[in-house]
Amino acid sequence: MQKSSMTALAREQLKLAQTAPAGRASHTVYGGHEHTLRQTLIALRAGERLEEHPNPGEATLYVLQGRVRLSTAGAGWEGRSGDLLIVPQAPHTLEAHEDSAVLLTVAKLP
Repeated sequence: MQKSSMTALAREQLKLAQTAPAGRASHTVYGGHEHTLRQTLIALRAGERLEEHPNPGEATLYVLQGRVRLSTAGAGWEGRSGDLLIVPQAPHTLEAHEDSAVLLTVAKLP
């Protein structure tokens, strides 16, 4: 059994994102390339974004802290602390409207 504090990890990654040139930091909480399921905590400084990228499988974003916008070419969804966003099966971006930490959960498609 393994236990992790998402609150403490979010705080740590947000500190790293503040000083990172790209304005972001991440840490794999569970899984990896050899697993189907992968969970990654991503921290973004306010105003930063993850550029458009494909969805590698079924995915969700749980907003731990802050406010973000998940967007595709035709739609967008706002997320605040406590919100769960379903990542669309389309190229998408993620933008932080304020300092934010999200938990990305992905089940890679075969």
